[in-house]
Amino acid sequence: MPYKHRGKTLQTMTTPIAADFAPVNRDDWLVLVKKTLKAGGVDTLISHTADGLAILPLYTADSATRPAQILAPTHGGDRAWDVRAAVRAAEPAEANRQTLNALAGGASSVLLSIDSTGERGAAIGSADELAAVLDGVMLDLAPVALDAGFMGLVCAGWLASATKAAPGARPAFHGDPLSALAEFGQSPGSIEAHISAWARDAVGLASTYPRATLYLASGSVVHEAGGTAALELAFAAAAAVAYAKALVGTGFTMRDAFERVVLGLSIDQEPLTSIAKLRAARVIWRRITLVCGVESPAVIETRSSRLMLTRADRWSNLVRLTSAGFASAVGGADATVLGCFTDAAGEPDDLALRMSRNAQLILMEEAHLGRVMDPFAGAWSVETLTDDLARAAWGAFTDIEASGGIIASLTNGLIAAKVAASCTALWAAISDGSRKIIGVTDFAGGDSAGDLAARVRRTTTAPDVRQPGADSICPPLKPVRLEAMTQ
Repeated sequence: MPYKHRGKTLQTMTTPIAADFAPVNRDDWLVLVKKTLKAGGVDTLISHTADGLAILPLYTADSATRPAQILAPTHGGDRAWDVRAAVRAAEPAEANRQTLNALAGGASSVLLSIDSTGERGAAIGSADELAAVLDGVMLDLAPVALDAGFMGLVCAGWLASATKAAPGARPAFHGDPLSALAEFGQSPGSIEAHISAWARDAVGLASTYPRATLYLASGSVVHEAGGTAALELAFAAAAAVAYAKALVGTGFTMRDAFERVVLGLSIDQEPLTSIAKLRAARVIWRRITLVCGVESPAVIETRSSRLMLTRADRWSNLVRLTSAGFASAVGGADATVLGCFTDAAGEPDDLALRMSRNAQLILMEEAHLGRVMDPFAGAWSVETLTDDLARAAWGAFTDIEASGGIIASLTNGLIAAKVAASCTALWAAISDGSRKIIGVTDFAGGDSAGDLAARVRRTTTAPDVRQPGADSICPPLKPVRLEAMTQ
């Protein structure tokens, strides 16, 4: 078959590697299964996801669903995806050093966590301190994404100020007050007021930075609390609808509103289910946008699961993180944030930060992932799992909408109840041994975490982030770790 490469017409040769083998069918396979198993049937080989979706031992063209209708991601640039480095050092000077090292070491953007207490991110309390963190960063070339909880709107103003000399910059302001409410269980003022305030300020931000994204509709808070993939997708979809509605209410077109919202999803050590989750997210996004009269591909930022990381035998986390990075790459994420293998045990050192970056760079530059768009398209098992997961997530999403939307579903406890049930089932699976953790429940006895550095403590005066109205309250979705469930 002829094909073109760099303007030249070349010929390919097809080698029929299976031509010398006799054809086989499912019945032949079943005979071998029965002979091998001796007791029980093929049904004993069927496993199930946390959502109860069946994973068969063998898929055929007759049993598989048709390929998912997915709009391909549009990464842009020379790279297959955005290698996004997480920066969360408490001291602004150290955060600046880590930011510059990450960009010099191969990262193409940074995710800057900000927390005035210094526990979860850089202790920054002013525009000048944020400017100090970003000193030396070429903001028109290296996008900066924010992770600031309820401080996000104030920090967005600081980032806009720091980026004012680079109108072509692509900041990811990542407003996500819904995730903050879900995790902490209370908002300073009405959550509706927080979303509306973001939408009002978004008008100016979008005008100044036409390539910026404004909201992050993330389901990671559900995943980190032990929720299933379907619940995570449903939460992200419902948040995206709420944020898009807010933007439309301030004058954005429907298309521009959805294009300014980024989907946030977690990726873990189970590559096939993570790949199916990313593909299912695009299926759901396409359905939602088509109902709203527009069609544009989802922009997806993935973050590696903290739930899966262990303190014991922390080197095994390298395998988990690499598996997650693989899933993110072939699943079609636009930007990927991999944590460090020491995150469950203490502060990352330069080696841990470097390995976090290099895992992605090796997957991209040496394993050549990302050269093929949606490489699992047509794979019977993945197409079936994608379809099953999209349907389960759509059902959970419509339950949320029928309950009055995501805010009502948070405050009335619907989402918390579903996540709690999922977390209980996860706990039971670990307790009965059906869910194994290398280095913890199996092959225990790894290295101690006692030699890791403690987190540097720094606090700063927090800006006033209260919005009008009474505080919104909901049952919090507290993060958990699989390892802790064994103790």
